[in-house]
Amino acid sequence: MKRTRLDNWICETESLPRLTREGLEALQLKRLNETLARLKERGGIYAAYPARLDNLAQLAQLPFTTPAMLAKSPGSFLLTSQSEVSRVISGATSGTTGPAKRVFYTRRDTENTVGFFAAGIGEMLSPGEKCLIAFPFSGPFGLGDLIAKAVEKLGGIPIRAGFGGSWADLSALVEQTQPETYIGFPVSLLGLCRMYNGPVPIERALVSGDACPKCVVEALEAALGSKLYPHYGSRECGLGGAVTCPAFEGMHLRENHIIPEIIGENGQVLPEGEYGELVITTVGLEAMPLIRYRTGDFTRILPPCPCGGVTRRIDTVSRREGTISMEDLDSALFSLEALIDYRASFDGTLHLEAKTLNGSGGKWLEETARKVCPGKAVTVQVLPARPEDVPMYLGKRHVC
Repeated sequence: MKRTRLDNWICETESLPRLTREGLEALQLKRLNETLARLKERGGIYAAYPARLDNLAQLAQLPFTTPAMLAKSPGSFLLTSQSEVSRVISGATSGTTGPAKRVFYTRRDTENTVGFFAAGIGEMLSPGEKCLIAFPFSGPFGLGDLIAKAVEKLGGIPIRAGFGGSWADLSALVEQTQPETYIGFPVSLLGLCRMYNGPVPIERALVSGDACPKCVVEALEAALGSKLYPHYGSRECGLGGAVTCPAFEGMHLRENHIIPEIIGENGQVLPEGEYGELVITTVGLEAMPLIRYRTGDFTRILPPCPCGGVTRRIDTVSRREGTISMEDLDSALFSLEALIDYRASFDGTLHLEAKTLNGSGGKWLEETARKVCPGKAVTVQVLPARPEDVPMYLGKRHVC
């Protein structure tokens, strides 16, 4: 199999003739020590950290950074002047219960993100093809804008759909533009496929922004007639973190900018192949590098990829928040082909508000939800899905 576009992008970005594991880890250590030296000089929240390490294994000796720390004092993490900041993302991440955070980026940070996005999108998009971008467009250097720049960088044509519009509006845009590819939330794409009048023209999709459980993956791949390209990202890792290659076995990490670890319940670093919490050290960010940041996302590091790529891969990512798993519910309930969307809340009883193609299926949804959540009382309200309806979540799906 040919070398991944991510490997090519890293070589181009870092001026490397070829990418090797040893060379990549040497680059990580160099970047890590440069970052630690900057942090030491800055005297902020990492002032007590060493100015350098002898090897990457010593990283595990440093304390963790938590979302609460980032939310409490974002300015103490900033390594550049305010004048160098080109983008700030503020507020609580949709679908999470943690405190609000502010994350800063320089222009170079966003340019690197565009390059990384292009490496991942380039695995599914050819020059001249149209790409429907169903993420929010919040202005220059926002997520939708950066994805559009990456599509244009590849010679593609971005269709700026945004997110939160009605199924009728989205279907009309798809009918009018006939995009070959899609980038956006997985469940909203599934809703589009089920609400659209006939087969959607979309042939390939990069899904991100939320968990994509097995049932949703299978339904989307059946609807599109092709494999999905899942992507992992967060504001803390520069919006882009890991992308899928043509082997379709896990997501390759942006290892020239991110050093990953997987930790267990006691904070110990786990070996390759074991599931735990993903911890990232972002050595490629200028404005706000983070040391051993606990993402709250759970996955594992996979063995070397069949594609021959050098960068390490992570498996499907999940979150462990609350009493009831939204991912487990999605994986079970979306096997009902008439289900377009639903909202879940829990107050001791699990309440489901669902929309289906014909307004039926309530009994099946209730019985299935009881199997997912044994011992829990369940109520279900089902309404017919209408073209003027909008997605029931305007971000990550979660049990309210």
